[in-house]
Amino acid sequence: MTTSPPSPDDVPSIPDDVWDRFVQDSEAEIRASAPKEPSARARMVTERLRQQDEEAARRGKRRGRGNPPPARPEGWRTGPAVYGVEERGHRRGRWLGLIGVLAAVGVLLFALNPGWALDSMRGGDGGAAPDSTPLPIETAEPTSAPSKEPFPGTPTLQDPFAGSPAKQYADGAAGIVPPKAWPAGWMTSAQVTSALKNVKAYLVDTNLDPATLRGERPDAALGMLDPSQRETRTRFETAFREPTEKNDPLRLAVRFKPSEVALAGDVVKARGRMAFTKGKDRAVVVHADYTFVYPVVKAGSGSTEVARTIIRRILDVEFPDPSRYRVTPGKFAITRYDDDIANSACSVHDGWLHPQFASDASQGDDADRSGPTVDPYDRSRDLAAERSGPGDCGTVSRT
Repeated sequence: MTTSPPSPDDVPSIPDDVWDRFVQDSEAEIRASAPKEPSARARMVTERLRQQDEEAARRGKRRGRGNPPPARPEGWRTGPAVYGVEERGHRRGRWLGLIGVLAAVGVLLFALNPGWALDSMRGGDGGAAPDSTPLPIETAEPTSAPSKEPFPGTPTLQDPFAGSPAKQYADGAAGIVPPKAWPAGWMTSAQVTSALKNVKAYLVDTNLDPATLRGERPDAALGMLDPSQRETRTRFETAFREPTEKNDPLRLAVRFKPSEVALAGDVVKARGRMAFTKGKDRAVVVHADYTFVYPVVKAGSGSTEVARTIIRRILDVEFPDPSRYRVTPGKFAITRYDDDIANSACSVHDGWLHPQFASDASQGDDADRSGPTVDPYDRSRDLAAERSGPGDCGTVSRT
């Protein structure tokens, strides 16, 4: 909707007394702001001071002194010299502009790379800071592998994640962040929140719990499976009791043989994402895709060589509608579990992970590594498509 300007006849006229007062005030302001000629007394004072300056200069010259004549004072009514004020103002403006530019550059550098900026302020050379800047939470499927260039270094006991993208991953359970919940399927927002917490607890118990990593059975995680899913529960329980290639507990949990290796430190890095949606028959389906990085050393005192095993797990679980199916509230059914294990002997099926150390490379690996070379940190890979290719036991481009 638009409006037209009023016609001249519609514009209200200004009363004469208001107009006269406006003219008088304007004339008074003009007279007050107009420049004034110095008075006769001011001119006399200025002339006398000039004569005194000249007389002092002549006396100083006759006595052979090298001191310059005193500066002539500025007029007592004229104020400071305009040129001096402008010159000082320009210099001050240039300095303020330079300071502003430097401050803006500093803020930009800190925003782009806070780790490097903090390291520089602490007196470091900034060389190792870029690979320690924490990554934001992963909210969508990555489209490519992380670059190799920003991650220099070799893992040590003091820095077991040096040279790895995992240096930017979150520590342990902090890397498993459920999404914000809302009503979906048969669940309310509060019920979805509870379901997501249960899935996180399952991932923590099977991949991060110290007891599980030492080889103990993750009973808490097994207890989250719905009793109606008898075949899956039986397979998992059999796997821990009698591991075989077909029933491998590593499909469910991470286990290192204490007599062979131990964790280098107490931190396992984790990165991934979790999402949920409404499934068939008003069920709630949760999808989890996480990569875990484990730094390890050979068991026994004095071992300093650090190796890393990288495991990516993809897990889909379903919470069926209890009004349609006979299920146990709070329990879930696993509909998909997939994994990719990097840097572990893949021809051994004893239910334990066997990390490969650089010092053992000359001894060779007894596995037939006919599979492709892959980057275990590439979270954009389609594991299901790779499973259909030839050779499950390949090589990794980095650890």
